[in-house]
Amino acid sequence: MHALSSLELARAIQEKKLTAVDAVSACLDAIRKIDGKINAFVSVNEDHALSRAAVIQNKIDAGEELSKLAGVPIAVKDNISTKGLMTTCASKMLDGFHPIYNASVIEKLESAGLIVIGKLNMDEFAMGGSSETGAFGAVKNPWDNSRVAGGSSGGSAAAVAADEVPLALGSDNGGSIRQPCAFCGVSGIKPTYGSVSRYGLVAYASSLDQIGPVGRTIEECAVLLEIISGQDGRDATCIMQKPFAFTEKYANNLNGIKIGLPVNYFEKGIDEGVKKSVLAAVNVFKDAGAQVCEFTMPLTEYLVPAYYIIAAAEASSNLSRYDGVKYGYRSQNAMALKDVYRISRNEGFGMEVKRRIMLGSFVLSSGYYDAYYQKATDARRLIQSVYENLFKQFDMILSPVAPTAAYRIGENIDDPVKMYMGDIYTVSANLAGIPAVSIPCGFNEQGLPVGLQLTGRAFSEAKLIHAAGEYQNITDWHTRRPGSAS
Repeated sequence: MHALSSLELARAIQEKKLTAVDAVSACLDAIRKIDGKINAFVSVNEDHALSRAAVIQNKIDAGEELSKLAGVPIAVKDNISTKGLMTTCASKMLDGFHPIYNASVIEKLESAGLIVIGKLNMDEFAMGGSSETGAFGAVKNPWDNSRVAGGSSGGSAAAVAADEVPLALGSDNGGSIRQPCAFCGVSGIKPTYGSVSRYGLVAYASSLDQIGPVGRTIEECAVLLEIISGQDGRDATCIMQKPFAFTEKYANNLNGIKIGLPVNYFEKGIDEGVKKSVLAAVNVFKDAGAQVCEFTMPLTEYLVPAYYIIAAAEASSNLSRYDGVKYGYRSQNAMALKDVYRISRNEGFGMEVKRRIMLGSFVLSSGYYDAYYQKATDARRLIQSVYENLFKQFDMILSPVAPTAAYRIGENIDDPVKMYMGDIYTVSANLAGIPAVSIPCGFNEQGLPVGLQLTGRAFSEAKLIHAAGEYQNITDWHTRRPGSAS
């Protein structure tokens, strides 16, 4: 059963070869056997998942039309609200918190007949690039358990790569879906900002956050994105009137597609194994009919600073609600009100969250707002203008996802600047609000997965999915599983 894709699994259920209960039971068995090694799950809702599977199976048996993924198990990142199921953001601050409502994407999953079986580990409040900063310990890469799974959606990518679940949801704030997908050898989509409701997503940086799918193939991610996208009156930033419908028929090649290749991304700071794999993928796109044109990406020196100033500023505002009074953990050591705030936040938040709150408070403070935050927002507008001009020349941009493959657990955790620079290729898509996909494209010398990224203009997901799908039709990197790399 684990050899089946999510779409194949759904077809088998529809054809009565398997049941939804069989599928959920197989995933629960895999989690029990595997997750002790990779730590991808924070919680598993076994009884509810099995009873929900029985309900969905009855609907399928009755001929009710649900979706292409009806009966398929899925797990979701632990910053997405699930009614009655613990949602902690991998933080002591929210330990034991059980929401009283479902996020919009959870409602859509359930309406489509998917079965949420558990919540996935992550960096605390999605702040980190390695899934090491959470209160439940580091997520370990299924390809090498001594290495990180990437972050902040490391649990989402690791669970799919290890065949614990066929599909997962993550959130992407600056590469948080794409980078772990690259590190774990799976596929993922960071959708256009405003295409998927953020209602029920615990906020980190509200102008950057976006929920997206993780799967083995881009086709599975596309079908899942169709389900979770579309209008939601509870989220004013969700501007899509209708969900995506990737039904457009393309030729079985990439003739006429013009791809931009930022050559300065390959000049320094990138590992040779990553560079070799991505440039080899460029040749595959050329052979498939795409026209690849080199260019120099402007403003690269401003991407990471602008992103971290804006993200930290929004984080300091969003996380101010966790004060030990209105929300979150309350220290038993606090006697006076000012101690409730100070000690509860000190004990409830981890070091990376504290670092970003302090940075954000600093750049928003009197005397520094204009010098830092205002300049970062000015840089953001320039970055958006750069992409507007680039997409007058190109249909999409091809680049690495990250400058390295997965590094060892603990290797960079005490060097935040080095960690932040690992986001150099991904943060610009969030700053500009545009879509990007990550797909596997090879392995480095240590046998670790490498991913490539395709970025397009707003709401051009169909083109990106077509190009990524054509690449996966030609290559087999996405079919490799831990232990099968050559």
